Amino acid sequence: MAHLLWNICRILLITCWGWLNFAPPVFAFCGFYVAKADASLFNQASQVIIARNENRTILTMANDFKGDVKEFAIVVPVPTVIKKEQVKVGNSKILERLDAFTAPRLVEYFDGDPCAPVLLERALPSAASIENKAGARSKADALGVTIEEKFTVGEYDILILSARESSGLETWLNQNGYKIPKGAREVLRPYIRDNMKFFVAKVNLQELEKSDSQFLRPLLIAYESPKFMLPIRLGMVNANGDQDLIVYLLSPNGQMEVTNYRTVKIPTDSEIPLYIKNDFANFYKAMFQNSYNKEGQNVAFVEYAWDMGSCDPCSAEPLNQQELKDAGVFWNPNQVFVTRLHVRYNRNKFPEDLKFRETNNKNLFQGRYVLNHPFKGTIGCKEKNSYEKMVRERQEREIQNLARLTNWDINEIRKKALLTQFKPSGNRPFWETIWK
Repeated sequence: MAHLLWNICRILLITCWGWLNFAPPVFAFCGFYVAKADASLFNQASQVIIARNENRTILTMANDFKGDVKEFAIVVPVPTVIKKEQVKVGNSKILERLDAFTAPRLVEYFDGDPCAPVLLERALPSAASIENKAGARSKADALGVTIEEKFTVGEYDILILSARESSGLETWLNQNGYKIPKGAREVLRPYIRDNMKFFVAKVNLQELEKSDSQFLRPLLIAYESPKFMLPIRLGMVNANGDQDLIVYLLSPNGQMEVTNYRTVKIPTDSEIPLYIKNDFANFYKAMFQNSYNKEGQNVAFVEYAWDMGSCDPCSAEPLNQQELKDAGVFWNPNQVFVTRLHVRYNRNKFPEDLKFRETNNKNLFQGRYVLNHPFKGTIGCKEKNSYEKMVRERQEREIQNLARLTNWDINEIRKKALLTQFKPSGNRPFWETIWK
């Protein structure tokens, strides 16, 4: 698929290179993909996949745990009792693939010869082991905790718990080796009030040794519920500062959005100076932080929204049908729309869990940043002055764009910006006239 798209883009770029009317440019998509802003740019960024159709959900949770696996444990509120057949371990490569495919990207364009203009035909984008102690259940009952289900899947021992009150659940978790941070009781209380259950997992060391995996694999949970949400409050109890979360939402119909916080698009399609080609990671981090501050630090950013069957420009191959199935798609894999949301959150700005809704909006969007390469040859025609004026104005606009997007010092940007020095006019070799 990507090879076909690249061939189409090459054809389109022949016209893009030759297009000059010196008006503010309206870019066709395509261009040459240069770099991407994947999840690795952000320290300890959590990644989650949610495949959702009607009331059916498959949630994939990536495990980026670092440390002794004996210390690993997760407690996740879920809307209903989960049985063994509803849980499986997945392949972390799927998260890597989705990250690469949806990441914000840097693209570059090259000006053609101003003396050989070609009209642009604008391209439209296509669409630890759980101990089995005697009396464990009676102790749980005394604390108001019910063990609804208990099973092992892959390298994980899993419990599904319900509770009558948060202090009893907190006590039970601490007594059974789950290190719950101070303050968890207050966070647990609303989930119990809403009659939610708790998916609790530890690593089964014997099963981990049997597996071929060197890392903890992601967990997939399938359930049916009208509640379309992602719990984030428990993860904030012992967190220091802001946390980054990237959610890949897969739907058969269209874009997903957050309902209890604003959903906004990341700034996109900005022309920026050429030197950012070697500093894209720092650019994107600064731009995201600046946008996060401007939006009040309590929004969800759309970084990508696109039909899974295509991409333009492609930063990675679209996921094939088996990969989509591994990502949780349980409907026709030919009808998958992916929305990438990036949330930076903390206890003060995000007091509620994330709640989502599906829309029928299939408008395509990507975080995309543009490098323009001026023509490097000799310009020996009457368009020389107007072309040079356009390039100087464009480069000034690129400098101002970068300062606006990142809040970097514009004077420092000017020092780094590579302003074009044009060659003097002269007679053109005869072959340049013939071989356009």
